Amino acid sequence: MIKQYLLAPGPTPIPPRVLLKMAEPIVHHRAPAFEKIMEEVREGLKYVFQTEREVLVFASSGTGAMEGAVSNFLKRGDKAICVRGGKFGERWAEICEQFGVIPVNIDVPYGKAVDPADVKKALDENPDVKAVYVQASETSTGVAHPVKEIADMVKERENTIIVVDAITALGVFDVPTDAWNLDIVVAGSQKAFMLPPGLAFAAVSEKAWKLAEESDLPKYYFDYRKEAKSIVKNQTAYTPAVSLLMGLCEVLRMMKEEGLENIFARHARLAKATREGVKALGLELFAPDSPSNAVTAVKVPEGIEGGKITKIIRDEYGVTIAGGQGSMKGKIFRIAHLGYADKFDVITAISALEMTLNRLGYPVEFGKGVGAAMKVLEEE
Repeated sequence: MIKQYLLAPGPTPIPPRVLLKMAEPIVHHRAPAFEKIMEEVREGLKYVFQTEREVLVFASSGTGAMEGAVSNFLKRGDKAICVRGGKFGERWAEICEQFGVIPVNIDVPYGKAVDPADVKKALDENPDVKAVYVQASETSTGVAHPVKEIADMVKERENTIIVVDAITALGVFDVPTDAWNLDIVVAGSQKAFMLPPGLAFAAVSEKAWKLAEESDLPKYYFDYRKEAKSIVKNQTAYTPAVSLLMGLCEVLRMMKEEGLENIFARHARLAKATREGVKALGLELFAPDSPSNAVTAVKVPEGIEGGKITKIIRDEYGVTIAGGQGSMKGKIFRIAHLGYADKFDVITAISALEMTLNRLGYPVEFGKGVGAAMKVLEEE
């Protein structure tokens, strides 16, 4: 028997009390019992997003909310700045192109955060730009982008909004929607929200809603204005993922019990321990200058086949981590530490990595990485 450990950046493990809640008998989505659930969900989402705005809920992956963040606010022929520093930054540009929006791409080397000066330059050279699309946490590279600095530039521009993919950031580190003047923030259920895939979320500012009035792009299911009218009635425009929302209600209770500051501190501690454990093994971080606290990306050692690391650590030791995506396939691997994660998840990941690397002929001093991680976990 091999016990399984899920340490990939989505889906992430689900707490037992949330699984039990989702296993309860389903309620009808137009009945008062569902409206009571949605009332609590609405308030809980505002707490996690740190906003006074309504947070829209869709039955989709996070990409659905990303698509809606283009189709609901822009017009064909509009320009939009897209920060492309990984697979998901590239997705913003791909969505724009599908809707006839002209992407002004800022290409950032994988493993690096965007320089705010490059965003300012793009804004100055394109004063008619309607939106800036950026990741708070680029899942594919383990990078955290300087969202606040970019938002500070955008807020002064009356007809330009900032749109943030916070899918692996929200509930991991501080991304205060209102305090940072973020116009649209999207998230998904299968990351720090500790749920199965299937829910997407979006918070929208008044500034963004003004752009929505002029949008001429096609939308039907991902119609933000239609959902905004429904959410205030504790409803959704179309059939919701009822069981997931029952689980979300329990997740939000758990997050309130722990408190946002404690949640952020826990993720910071787990991330630091993972990074120190990896470095103690002589491995190189892929994003050493601006790492995300959601996931640690590590360069594959020279002479080792990257695909074998993820395969052996999963098949032989029961630990599922992630490999690289796109051009990084086989070049990096990623260890997640977000959501329902604690110190022993980090210890498990590093110890399994030590055994895997040893199996592949990489020189390993057993316990060195684990010891470095334990030191961080015990010191803080």
